[in-house]
Amino acid sequence: MAAAMHPWLVEFIQRIDDHRLPTAHAAGGVLSDADLFDLFESQLDSRLLDLQSRLMQAAGQSFYTIGSAGHEGNAAVAKALRVTDPAFLHYRSGAFFIQRAKQAPGSTPLYDMMLSFAASADEPIAGGRHKVLGSLHLNVPPQTSTIASHVPKAMGTAFAIGLSKRLNHKGTWPHDAIAMCSFGDASANHSTALGAINSASWAAYQQIPMPLLLVCEDNGLGISTHTPKGWIQQQLSQRPSLKYFFADGSNLAETYLVAREAADYVRQKRKPAVLHLRTVRLFGHAGADAEVAYRSKQEIALDSERDPLLHSCAALISRGLLDHQQLIAYVHQQQQRIARIAKQASQQPKLETAEQVMASIVPPKRKSNLPAPVSGEQRTNLFKWDKHNAGKPQHLAKLINLALHDLMAQHQNIVMCGEDIAKKGGVYHVTQHLMEAFGPNRVLNTVLDEQSILGLAIGMAQQGFIAMPEIQFLAYVHNAEDQIRGEAATLSFFSNGQYTNPMVIRIAGLAYQRGFGGHFHNDNSFAVFRDIPGVILLCPSNGRDGALLMRQAVDLAAREQRVVIMLEPIALYMTRDLHQEGDGGWLHEYPSPQEPTPVLGEPAIHGDGNDLAIISYGNGYYLSRQAEAKLAEQGHKVRVIDIRCLVPLHVDKIIDALGGCKKVLIVDECRRRGSLSEELFTALHETNPGMFTVSRLNAEDSFIPLGKAAYSVLPSTEQIIAQAQQLLEAN
Repeated sequence: MAAAMHPWLVEFIQRIDDHRLPTAHAAGGVLSDADLFDLFESQLDSRLLDLQSRLMQAAGQSFYTIGSAGHEGNAAVAKALRVTDPAFLHYRSGAFFIQRAKQAPGSTPLYDMMLSFAASADEPIAGGRHKVLGSLHLNVPPQTSTIASHVPKAMGTAFAIGLSKRLNHKGTWPHDAIAMCSFGDASANHSTALGAINSASWAAYQQIPMPLLLVCEDNGLGISTHTPKGWIQQQLSQRPSLKYFFADGSNLAETYLVAREAADYVRQKRKPAVLHLRTVRLFGHAGADAEVAYRSKQEIALDSERDPLLHSCAALISRGLLDHQQLIAYVHQQQQRIARIAKQASQQPKLETAEQVMASIVPPKRKSNLPAPVSGEQRTNLFKWDKHNAGKPQHLAKLINLALHDLMAQHQNIVMCGEDIAKKGGVYHVTQHLMEAFGPNRVLNTVLDEQSILGLAIGMAQQGFIAMPEIQFLAYVHNAEDQIRGEAATLSFFSNGQYTNPMVIRIAGLAYQRGFGGHFHNDNSFAVFRDIPGVILLCPSNGRDGALLMRQAVDLAAREQRVVIMLEPIALYMTRDLHQEGDGGWLHEYPSPQEPTPVLGEPAIHGDGNDLAIISYGNGYYLSRQAEAKLAEQGHKVRVIDIRCLVPLHVDKIIDALGGCKKVLIVDECRRRGSLSEELFTALHETNPGMFTVSRLNAEDSFIPLGKAAYSVLPSTEQIIAQAQQLLEAN
């Protein structure tokens, strides 16, 4: 029994039968007969998959209908590239994916894509978690991006390929590879794309290798919003050090010729280029999109005449490769084949439990023999610049700096990037002397664009580096948070742990700065990180923990391929004293590189009193230590607990740290609404109902103002003492 056909396919076959095809484009000998048919097959299969997905959706068997119809000319782009060129694809790249799979014998792209449409757990890249175009052996990292959020990491990957050659690093992709990234004309206006394109041009302008091929597939529409005529060419053709190419995506020969020229340019010159590919969007944005609501019937009909499949059919017939009836027979054959594949794919198992869904949030541990810390003369030379401070207690910023020296010497694949981190050593000099020790290829100054900094880090991490980007201030990460939330943290999830991006993101933040402030430099909200599955957030309050947690962060990235954030309290960077001026109570000796790091989630405990436990972190822990001393003078036995690992919150370890304390004060320097204290307060009551009497002290729900007024909205030592006394006196 013949499979049902989509109405468009019925009309398409009728057009072939009626000889109503457009005039064939001149091929110019660019494509052989075999190549032309090969590309047409990829185009046709991509279109038939889209149509089958819509039929399956009507039957409740498919869950994603944003297809590639009209964009199938990108098959010729795939043919112009090597299978070892990493390809970051947008969602209209079905024909590209099918064509690339032909470069890897044994691939089954039609079945794999249909499993993806059907959200089957057997789908080989995402395991049914999303419809993505991705494959480990085809070097296509999966993307769910719709608005170009994948462009920064494509830029980062291109940079990392060049960096690998300079550092003699054997990465995921070979030194002669180029990174390719496709996106739509509407996405070309997004700040994410603009920042990444600017960063690529900025690097190339300075003769820094940037082998990046950007493919803008211009169908003239962003859902219902028209792209102004000529806008994409105007925007992309006049950028410094970015070579511009144009091709008509309905003409396979032209697209292949221009794509090959563009790829050769990028590969040979190691400079970025953009291929502006004119396409057409057929069937609307997605299955539920009714184009007639915002486009005239005449406009829709004109676009349908630019259908690349019609032009490819005309080319086949003009060359005499097939006559009209043979072509119809071939289309029927492929349609029946894909219908059979769809029937099989729709019957495959689905994800059914939360455990199955969440299994790939945390990447599987890799078997890795990590290098030992450097020692002897090598380490002596490493710290020669600071020998006058050897053995002396130091503040947080200095001990983090020493730890970074040890870690970069130990792990030759650590690369740091950020604004002002190289020769200047960062705003707070935490990275000083690192460039002198390890060179400008491992300690990189970047453009002032957090999206590009994080995208650069993701690209480097996928190339086998341990990336260590710095965000200068916590407030600056908010304009780029999706690079962490939507890209870095999701890669393992959407690739079943096959792709990872190990990194340690250093962020200077939190409040209490003296003499320098305002909201953008005293941001006391890190709530954005707390709801990102799989991310780890560490926060040291003192130099000793700063060194140990930095080592732990790198170890987690190296061994477990994790995305780790180090939130470093700015106000404590240079703090030396605890109770009174000159006491040196907040200085610590540098822990030996051989000293074990804390168990993940294990808090630090000061004191063993059971009258009251104060739980805090960062600046709050520092203030709580001051309060504990005052309370001790009053005869109260108090212990102070420094959480250290803020995400995920290890409640079991925190409860163990409480010992026999039944009265608990949570001191949280972040705002009362949306802060860590909410989670901890709830967890203590949920885990042991009725056991604890809990109170919390927070900052006000306010932004941080300038000057002394800042301290009016932040917890103080005096407030901690007062609230602790209320708890201690309560029955």
